[in-house]
Parts: sequence; structure tokens; C-alpha cells
Amino acid sequence: MQRVAFLLKVRADKLDEYKAHHQHVWPEMLAALRAAGWHNYSLFVRDDGLLFGYVETPEGLAAAQAQMAATDVNARWQEFMAPYVESADGKRADEMFLQLEEVFHLD
Repeated sequence: MQRVAFLLKVRADKLDEYKAHHQHVWPEMLAALRAAGWHNYSLFVRDDGLLFGYVETPEGLAAAQAQMAATDVNARWQEFMAPYVESADGKRADEMFLQLEEVFHLD
């Protein structure tokens, strides 16, 4: 199981809406994430919009992302969430993960 930590930037002026949408993620999106091997997926955000994400996946992040990219629901979710994420080059949020290097794990 690969543990992955990443950063994104949510627009500070849209932060409350972003958080509200994540309280009610579409059931078909949740099912697609699970089917694509996304486990223990969590998002944390600061007041300025800096978002820290964590996910565990058996085949690695690239494979998990590729499986999601092949789904219609992911395309719809990414389009829906695009106004909330800062993107200088028009990339979707799921294409902009700034992956962090793991330097310590207790277990």
C-alpha cells in the first residue's frame, strides 16, 4: 500500500463552498474512488486555502489517478470543482497534486 500526501490550493474566497461540497460528495463519486483503490482518503485545509490531502492506494498514485480519469463521474466532478481550485495553467485539481516526500512513518 502506497501512502501519498499532496498539496493543492483552494481559492480562499470559495473555501466555505468547497468545504460544503465535500460534506456531500456525490455517491457515485465515492463509489468510483473506492473502486479505483482510494483508501483512507482525507483532505485537510487551512483558512488561506492551502489543502493537504492523504490517500493510501495499493497500486500507487499514478494508477489510482488513471483509474479515476477513466470514469465519467470523475470528469463531471472535476468540472464542477474547477472554480474552487487555483490553477495557473488550466489543469484540473486531480492533475495538480504536488506530492510530498514521506520522511517518517511510525509503523
